[in-house]
Amino acid sequence: MKIMVAIKRVIDYAVKIRVKPDKSGVETKNVKMSMNPFCEIALEEALRIKESGMASEVVAVSMGPTQCVDTLRTGLAMGADRGIHVEATGALLPLSVARLLRALVEVEEPGLLILGKQAIDDDCNQTGQMVAGLLNWPQGTFASKVVLDKEKQAVTVDREVDGGLETLCLDLPAVITTDLRLNQPRYATLPNIMKAKSKVIKKFSPQDLNVEIKSDLEVVQVTEPPKRKAGVIVSSVDELIDKLKNEANVI
Repeated sequence: MKIMVAIKRVIDYAVKIRVKPDKSGVETKNVKMSMNPFCEIALEEALRIKESGMASEVVAVSMGPTQCVDTLRTGLAMGADRGIHVEATGALLPLSVARLLRALVEVEEPGLLILGKQAIDDDCNQTGQMVAGLLNWPQGTFASKVVLDKEKQAVTVDREVDGGLETLCLDLPAVITTDLRLNQPRYATLPNIMKAKSKVIKKFSPQDLNVEIKSDLEVVQVTEPPKRKAGVIVSSVDELIDKLKNEANVI
């Protein structure tokens, strides 16, 4: 079985985000970029499935500008067998990404498609659900545990919900989106980083996949959240209660 994993290049989680002066988006020039943390978890899970003997190949897919190749190389250094880069210069919204993934699934014919549940740049949490709908595949979102049954050609997914845990059994092929507590991604070792340089990355354009990229959403404005006021130190419980009651109006 082949597993396809979608990975996204985003601003590194440790970088402080700066909004552009014209408020059209966030500043990405000269900013450290890295793989989306949820995508790292998705790739790690695919690699663990392969290492258990349940899959034969892991294919990493990234979409966006030329620099996405660096993110793919990171995925290959972690252990992915090969990469696919869909080169696109404009903004890719979830529905466009889902359509591109559907086209790639038709080309590659994987038995399992794994994605991070969301990207930390836009927090949309839509792509996995959309591509499952387009493919008409069963989906297990926010997975905190994944168990494959090769004989039954099914996968069991535990997902965290408000009331506790929900367990789903999905027939393969299926779409899974990963949550934070699914696993701890590995670090790429130096030998694997060197090996990744010789691994194959195949390039596609949206035109090659017969997918028209069009924007179904318009970003009107991006603004920073309001700055929080400095806290106040109180000298007694009575003063605290008085401020909560008369100034904050919360009691």
